[in-house]
Amino acid sequence: MAVAAGCCLFDTAVGRCGIAWTPAGAIQAVQLPEADEAGTLVRLQRRCGAQAVSVPPPPVRDVIARLQSALAGRHDALLDVPIDWVGVAPFARRVYEAARAIAPGQVRTYGELARALGEPGAARAVGQALGHNPFAPLVPCHRILAARGAAGGFSAEGGTRTKLRLLEIEGAALGGPDPGLFD
Repeated sequence: MAVAAGCCLFDTAVGRCGIAWTPAGAIQAVQLPEADEAGTLVRLQRRCGAQAVSVPPPPVRDVIARLQSALAGRHDALLDVPIDWVGVAPFARRVYEAARAIAPGQVRTYGELARALGEPGAARAVGQALGHNPFAPLVPCHRILAARGAAGGFSAEGGTRTKLRLLEIEGAALGGPDPGLFD
């Protein structure tokens, strides 16, 4: 069933997030909270264009409910949620698909993800792709850490503090050399 493309903001345990969808009902973008609602909407619309803010259709409402639940600590990998890959470079798509395969509460390093892709020297390229992820947390880039379990970067508002909060919500056990990552 085709629906009108659109976008909206919605409340979660980590703040007001955004989501955009295509007429086919695929998710075109997800946006973690920015400093304010206007900032969240602007960043969301960088990916989806100036779509009208509208009431989401039932399948998108279901995705929103699942994202809200996941951001409150319920483990849901959301693997069945359709993503609109239009405009996503082939390497980035491979990275995003590999990141989606990491279960909630689990982590990998940029290097491990690169090796899993058959690109052992591509840890930086993996990090760059994740830094432009238009689907966070649907594509859980927060589950990818730097070498030796260090937090690494995170492009969402709040940077690594937000990344670590998302991992804490999921109950991730970090075995890296940095005790107290969540302090």
